[in-house]
Amino acid sequence: MQVILGVLFHFIGGFASGSFYIPFKKVKGWAWESYWLVGGLFSWLVIPPLAAYLTIPNFSEIIARTDTSTLTATYVFGLLWGIGGLTYGLGVRYLGVALGSSVILGLCSVFGSIIPSIYYDFFPEEGKDTMTLLLNTSWGQLVLIGLAVCVIGIIICGKAGIMKERDLTAKAASIEKTNVTGNNEFKIGLGLFVAIVSGVLSACFSFGLEAGSPMAMVANDAWKHMNPGPVEFLYRNNVVYVVLLWGGLTTNLIWCLILNARNKTFKDYTNKQTPILRNVLFCALAGTTWFLQFFFYGMGESKLGNGASSWILHMAFIILIANAWGLILNEWKGVTSKTRTTIVVGIFTIIASVLIVGYGNSLK
Repeated sequence: MQVILGVLFHFIGGFASGSFYIPFKKVKGWAWESYWLVGGLFSWLVIPPLAAYLTIPNFSEIIARTDTSTLTATYVFGLLWGIGGLTYGLGVRYLGVALGSSVILGLCSVFGSIIPSIYYDFFPEEGKDTMTLLLNTSWGQLVLIGLAVCVIGIIICGKAGIMKERDLTAKAASIEKTNVTGNNEFKIGLGLFVAIVSGVLSACFSFGLEAGSPMAMVANDAWKHMNPGPVEFLYRNNVVYVVLLWGGLTTNLIWCLILNARNKTFKDYTNKQTPILRNVLFCALAGTTWFLQFFFYGMGESKLGNGASSWILHMAFIILIANAWGLILNEWKGVTSKTRTTIVVGIFTIIASVLIVGYGNSLK
């Protein structure tokens, strides 16, 4: 039952992450940097402490009593994760949406799930799963197999994306009777370099959670003192998010303000010719939805109790939901049946990986 709840919580988190950008499409008259910053203020500054306040008594005291090294490491990983999020856009620009997203999320899932386990081989901590443990237990081997299957599914989805771009390019060339060569910005070398940087740095969110785990454990112990029993505290990671997302806020705030100055878009925030209140509300909805992915991620991890499997489930569900929205919004309209079949195979491969990881955790 605990495993089922863990998978369900990760699905809800993945749904939030795969859906958060939709409210941004309702923002009118604002540049990207303007609505991204306003939404980000809710994602990284407003909602995290509010969630911690509602779920963890005296969360601010936990942060205040945490040693400086833990706070610094958590914050720095948040900074690096923020850079990964910004370079994500460049990876998509040079590789295309499908290929870029698949490469970045694939790398993010691998690094974010495997590196913490390798780290704990050298610096063991009680309750933390090491790579040695994963390799030498039947449940751990299933988790690793599930990870490998997920990567295969991501590659298949990326292949479907490339096929889609070719189909649509060919269709446009046929309709316009012109020589269409595709995306003029497609640069495989530069694109892969940027995607690797983004994938590695985006995985720093997982590392930040590990670095901030002492705060989560304090919250967990305080809760279990009042509620004795084997059940773990669902919301223990909420105190970590407060510090971790300060790092993400710093990176994105600086970059968005630079873009505001460069593009002369500071006027967006006071432009009465745009629906300012409506835009802020949709940005708030997007930002809140974005944070919910990690709110439910923490709940899922508390049930599964394994960083590697939790992270891979989180990434897999994001890919599933994002591709599902693509189908619902007709982003695959106009492609061949072979391309549609390929994306469906990719999605079902990822579903299979989720089932394998979930079963591995049930054996644990």
